[in-house]
Amino acid sequence: MTRHYLTGTELSAGELHALLARAAELKAAPLSSDALAGRSVALIFERPSTRTRLSFEAGIHELCGHPLLLRPEDTQLTRGESLRDTAYVFSRHVAAVGIRTGPDAMLAELARYSSIPIFNMLTTLHHPCQALADLMTAQEVFGELSGLRLAYVGDGNNVARSLAALGARAGASVAVASPPGYALTIDEHPELELTPAERARITLHEDPREAAVGAHVLYTDVWVSMNDDADTAAARRAALAPYRLDDALLDHAAPDAIALHCLPAHPGEEITAEVLYGPRQRIWELAENRRHAQKALLELLVG
Repeated sequence: MTRHYLTGTELSAGELHALLARAAELKAAPLSSDALAGRSVALIFERPSTRTRLSFEAGIHELCGHPLLLRPEDTQLTRGESLRDTAYVFSRHVAAVGIRTGPDAMLAELARYSSIPIFNMLTTLHHPCQALADLMTAQEVFGELSGLRLAYVGDGNNVARSLAALGARAGASVAVASPPGYALTIDEHPELELTPAERARITLHEDPREAAVGAHVLYTDVWVSMNDDADTAAARRAALAPYRLDDALLDHAAPDAIALHCLPAHPGEEITAEVLYGPRQRIWELAENRRHAQKALLELLVG
């Protein structure tokens, strides 16, 4: 049966923990697997990318496969070819397809007709590959995920949603603090296949300090996205200003807490330069861990 990775909750708790353990093995020995030998993986980028492109291209190469990078103008989708026909064609040529786009419906439609794995490299609602690296990094620092408190401050966006869903599945508690109008939505997304116990591990807050208390991980993301116009950007900055990740907020967390950011960062906005480049963060390890976690995912999906 073809497996897809669209929200991350396609993985059971056991599979998630096994994948993270495998990611650690691949980090220790990056060239130890030839799981993609003689195979190609298509990577469709409809949105700009630095870390996603680097980590997937390098990771596929390390798995002895060939990454096929495709931009919108490289396919007939821009000229009206259907997603169904596109899925049929890709299924005849490559081992898997990753997509970085806006509409989640696009991935769902491709997965419906594809006989090969479709995986989500970022959509409006979900960023499940980022969440794998988030959890891998937390596990590296603290040894296990069960019982950890992960706190996210800022816009309740796709990064927050995937962190909450997969963090809860891994056994952590996840607190998300956002201003009014920017709160995370979980229950409104039936595509997130979470159990009642997992949903209960996710708590929503307005006060960032309340979310940070006792947290082992403090996480944030950019305030202004690539699609925001000037007026929207100004409003977002004003609303999110109290949610800046700085040393004062970290002081409310556990004594050994770490700061994480999925990048790109804007020092002075969502995170201070002192935290971004200081001793209390593991942000650059997180950026590297995208590659290792995604290699483990590709092994699972294609193998």
